[in-house]
Amino acid sequence: MQKLIELSNLYFSLPTPTFKRYLFDKIDFKSKLIGILGQRGVGKTTLIKQVAQNYKLSQSKMLYISADNITNSLSEIAIEFSALGGTLLIIDEIHKADNFALELKTIYDFVDIKVIFSGSSALEIENSKVDLSRRALFYELHSLSFREFIAIKFEIDLPVLELDNILKNHQDIANSVKKEFKPLEYFKLYQDFGTYPFFTEGELGYNLRLNEIINIILDSEVASIYNVDSDKINIIRKLLHLLCASVPVELNIQNLAKEAGISRNTLYSYLYYLQKANLLEIIGANFKNKKLLNKPDKIYLENINLYNILCSDKNSPSMRESFFISQVKIYHDLKHSNIGDFKVDDTYLFEVGGKNKKFKQIKDEKNSYVVADDVEIGFGNKIPLWVFGFLY
Repeated sequence: MQKLIELSNLYFSLPTPTFKRYLFDKIDFKSKLIGILGQRGVGKTTLIKQVAQNYKLSQSKMLYISADNITNSLSEIAIEFSALGGTLLIIDEIHKADNFALELKTIYDFVDIKVIFSGSSALEIENSKVDLSRRALFYELHSLSFREFIAIKFEIDLPVLELDNILKNHQDIANSVKKEFKPLEYFKLYQDFGTYPFFTEGELGYNLRLNEIINIILDSEVASIYNVDSDKINIIRKLLHLLCASVPVELNIQNLAKEAGISRNTLYSYLYYLQKANLLEIIGANFKNKKLLNKPDKIYLENINLYNILCSDKNSPSMRESFFISQVKIYHDLKHSNIGDFKVDDTYLFEVGGKNKKFKQIKDEKNSYVVADDVEIGFGNKIPLWVFGFLY
């Protein structure tokens, strides 16, 4: 315990970023058991530290541990720390701990201590033999929005915008933002290195770091959580590259399985793993117990920076649509549409394209909008793509 306390003191002595991610204000701090899930690299460790510090406890009352750096069980650590007067246990990388669900249940039921933990987005919480859903509040942290990138990179903290406000007032919003910075210039930077907060550790090495993170997600998290052999992980990696070459609207599942050298059912399982790991965003699919119940309408890489790493030939339409999805999905229901590209909240129809995109396909549809890339200020129902980066 003494060694854990020493490492915890070092953790809390390090500077904490002042900017708080969108999820911070959504957390119920009264809960005894709080779980922050998300893809590696999105900032979970920083967030759980900020959440812990929000309790304003003395350092002796808080213990930070990383589950890949312990020898005792989580419950043993919690019991001993509670006996020493500890009131808050912070566990990073919980998916590295043995029997973590049972251990958390034991702590919740028998130890008088609050627990905040982080874990991989690929965790099978809902299928765990121990039901944590009745005990823990789970939150998912996604990649940086365009708004958050600007706040961290340039210290320009602009407000979150409601979707209805964007649809009605996007011209005024764009003109207001233009007084602060050139939106297209900053949006280009976001496309290059803006979706993960570790860009603050060096922009030149950003792509190398992101490539390492993708490899860790596949070789460690997906492999261990879903018991996938290393040779099969290489097929999953190949599948990601194949998806780069596929135009979403022309997606052919049978051809994709053939190119990857796997069966259709195996393909569906791998797609499920990649979606759970937040490397893919699958539109129109419905999974149950790792089985796909219906054919996906479109498949994208989860965020725009992944295209820089995984795709030798960048697909601009896919990247635009991936960005739109990544920003809208946080607070809104998004579906594929046969007319236009996406239906949001079963109300709004969006067609996503370049700056010269016309209304031809959706001109007769109610509540329809063109979302245009490379446009600084829109007009009427034509809205700049970058503006949707202020939804969270």
